[in-house]
Amino acid sequence: MTLSEYIDGLKGKKIDVIGIGVSNIPLIKKLAESGCTVCARDKSPREKLYCADEFERAGVTLKLGEDYLKPPYGDVIFKTPGIRPDVPEISAAVQGGAELTSEMEAFFKVCPCTIIGVTGSDGKTTTTTLISELLKATGRPVYTGGNIGTPLLCRAEEMGLFDIAVLELSSFQLMTMDRSPHISVVTNLSPNHLDVHRDYEEYIDAKKNILSHQDTGDIAVLNLDCDDTKMLFTATAARDIRYFSMKRRVYTGVYCKDGEIFAVRRGAEEKVLDTADIKLPGRHNIENYMAAYCAVMDVVPPETLQKVAREFGGVAHRIELVREIKGVRYYNDSIASSPSRTIAGLRSFDRKVILIAGGKDKGISYEPLGSEICAHVKKLVLTGMTAEKIKSAVEGCREYDGEPEIFVIDDFKDAVMKAAGLAEPGDIVLLSPASTSFDRFKNFEERGDTFKAIVNEME
Repeated sequence: MTLSEYIDGLKGKKIDVIGIGVSNIPLIKKLAESGCTVCARDKSPREKLYCADEFERAGVTLKLGEDYLKPPYGDVIFKTPGIRPDVPEISAAVQGGAELTSEMEAFFKVCPCTIIGVTGSDGKTTTTTLISELLKATGRPVYTGGNIGTPLLCRAEEMGLFDIAVLELSSFQLMTMDRSPHISVVTNLSPNHLDVHRDYEEYIDAKKNILSHQDTGDIAVLNLDCDDTKMLFTATAARDIRYFSMKRRVYTGVYCKDGEIFAVRRGAEEKVLDTADIKLPGRHNIENYMAAYCAVMDVVPPETLQKVAREFGGVAHRIELVREIKGVRYYNDSIASSPSRTIAGLRSFDRKVILIAGGKDKGISYEPLGSEICAHVKKLVLTGMTAEKIKSAVEGCREYDGEPEIFVIDDFKDAVMKAAGLAEPGDIVLLSPASTSFDRFKNFEERGDTFKAIVNEME
């Protein structure tokens, strides 16, 4: 089915689009331009939606503010990834006969080319980007999108049969998916987003959907070092199951031993990369490279992997070097919205850092973070809703002996400036919040950009 055929099938139906955000704005425009009857819904007030006037001129009905979910609904509902499919208003509409879908689900129906999908609790954006970079380096036309911030549905007609779409997929996007990518990668799993998911089991079930609709000819890539991912082979019909590991040799996939990375195909192995050649810092980025190469090792030669590893400088907001001021380096790791992600960031450096952490609580435990902060943090500056929770985790761990010194500062800019004031030449100041941004910012990008702006204003 082509995109045009899909849109034609929606004509004559009443369509509701919930969420006027990055993924849905192109969809709303496309539907309106095609003559569909569209109602766009969003919790934001009109003054915060720059596109409201444009949509109304195009014939789109708007339902905004606190009552944005109020019925009635039409025949088809496109939901934003961040809203649960079982909220009462949506459930009632579906029970009444409405079809529930999403921009991503529609893309899977109309995409003409191979889809590689990446999910996991940590590392999925970097792994998605690495897969794209490796394929681009071979000359393949690549489209990168999904949860990484670029909607691809309305670009489907640009794609050719031999192109490749590489998608980052969140648990929210995967919850209602009824199709899986040809190549599915699960980087790792740990408790996450428990402020939205009922429990960890539901979170895993959502992630599992990236595998559960695969066919025998598909490929699954799993983390052998993570107990919750290595067992996901039971969720897929794919016969080609590849593992990556930092701890042991694999039969098919990629593993690391003594600073060397090997690709293994049905028992026959080949050295493909020295970890010392990877420009990105940290053990977790070695894992990201292994996961990425697992997915594409059939079409990407080792020399291409080596070239990308030496040259690729990373993704914004992921241990991103902002600048060095008077011998102090400032890193933006705003993507770290969970303790496990912050732990990976802390382990990336060869010295103790001055850490800025805190944000909105996702309902997960901060206890594992306490001992890691004691081991890797010189001074700790906390801000946001989770400040006291993180402080308690540090002070309550057995390794805590009064160090690091902890500062709780309400204002975000004041917290950054406090960290800067504590720093001496040779120090590293790291923003790695271990929490979501939604107590103060609309997303982690805005939080990271704010941090960078503050640092870039320093003299």
